[in-house]
Amino acid sequence: MLRLKKLVIALSAGVLVVPAFSPAGFSLLEFFPLSIIVLSILFWLWHTVDKREAAWLGFYFGLGLFGAGIGWIYIALHDYGGMSPLLAFLATTLFTAFWSLFPALAGYIQAQLSAPLWIRLTLIMPAAWVLLEWLRGMTFTGFPWLAMGYTQVSVTHSPLSAYAPVLGVYGVSLVIAISAGLLVLLLLTRWTRLGKFSLAGLGIVWIGGATLQAVEWTQATGEPVQVALLQGNIPQHLKFREETLINTLETYRRLVLQSEARLIVLPETAVPMLRHNMPENYLEILRRHAQKNGGDILIGGFEKSNVQYFNSVFSLGMAESQSYRKNHLVLFGEFIPLRSALGWLINGVLNIPMSDLTRGGDNQPVLHVAGQRVAVNICYEDVFGEEIIRALPEATLLVNVTNDAWYGKSSAAMQHNQIARMRALESGRMMLRATNTGVTSIIRRDGIIQALLPQHEEGALVGQVQGYTGSTPYVRWGNAAVLLLIAAMLTCAWLRRSD
Repeated sequence: MLRLKKLVIALSAGVLVVPAFSPAGFSLLEFFPLSIIVLSILFWLWHTVDKREAAWLGFYFGLGLFGAGIGWIYIALHDYGGMSPLLAFLATTLFTAFWSLFPALAGYIQAQLSAPLWIRLTLIMPAAWVLLEWLRGMTFTGFPWLAMGYTQVSVTHSPLSAYAPVLGVYGVSLVIAISAGLLVLLLLTRWTRLGKFSLAGLGIVWIGGATLQAVEWTQATGEPVQVALLQGNIPQHLKFREETLINTLETYRRLVLQSEARLIVLPETAVPMLRHNMPENYLEILRRHAQKNGGDILIGGFEKSNVQYFNSVFSLGMAESQSYRKNHLVLFGEFIPLRSALGWLINGVLNIPMSDLTRGGDNQPVLHVAGQRVAVNICYEDVFGEEIIRALPEATLLVNVTNDAWYGKSSAAMQHNQIARMRALESGRMMLRATNTGVTSIIRRDGIIQALLPQHEEGALVGQVQGYTGSTPYVRWGNAAVLLLIAAMLTCAWLRRSD
């Protein structure tokens, strides 16, 4: 009965932390200490059980976290992918259960390593948690969604977020986990020597973050540029239908011609057709308008080269036309591994257009448009900080184009915008997001939202943005630093295992 109670607590804790992942935008639910409190509950549970029970507790925590946090996968599979309700529910459940194996493995590992309680709480548990977060971000092309570090990019801007330019999102996860372990140790030991050690450790972590907030890692370059980020609000169930294509083209033509911005950005696949099939007079109208404004337009669409198809963004305007082709494709959504064996899943079960795309390549040049050097990333690519920094320090601006209409009016779009805010923090660059149905936003280099459009409304977000140059520590060393820290923590724990 006690074990069942602990499983319920673990499951509830996983659900409880989801509001910290920005589901409501500007709301009181963006309470950044929530992730620390919730992880401390899990760590407290872990310290009371053996390795088998710790794995189950981690698994149930994962079921709560992913079940409540990414249940919107069902909408993509059923509402727009054409799966039956039962099959979509089963697929979403399996998806949730699979990723829950990672916190389960973290629980097993921390219990497997024998050490005194203070070492388990402050070194082993935090290291195991973040190591498995990182591995989750690498497995099957990666799914780093809901990494704990993202909870610190909030309205109130946690001091712990200042570790992002140094160690990236996993480094922020690490200081969250260390804080959680120190908090549990403090509650267990009170004002003993270990309790005072815990309090001092918490002070060092949090004061360190507050100190780092004052550091400016990058410097402004050039004059501010006026931008317009367009949100066409094309319903997903109509987006790829031939009978609605003319209306889509007209929507974006109208929005473009209404803008006087030097840089105009359209969302991912805003024009849902191959570039060479787009009406030449239509593209010429857009090109001339961009030239009239003295700048350029970035347009999301598809490109074909020989027999290969790409999800692309290309430019028109004053500069020579350039393009970026999406490199990190969505598994089963944009490409099918082992197509001969698994092709039936897309062709026979799901109704996902353009689901057999080709990667654009790792080292594509930045786009020189509107007097800026722009690093474009498409949709899901901004989830991978270690890939975004490939274009740095050359790029002066980050641009993300997205179509989160696949997930309806769920929390997915706000979670995605929160992730983009972390990329701005890590890189010391402004992030511009043009999306089909939201969240279209201008994000400052400190991760704070400068402006955004309401979701599920047509509109143009206009604002002044500044390019930046220079490198944050994270740009220079990526995830290597946090992985070295994890290795050092586990090595130290092994050396002090008999204390």
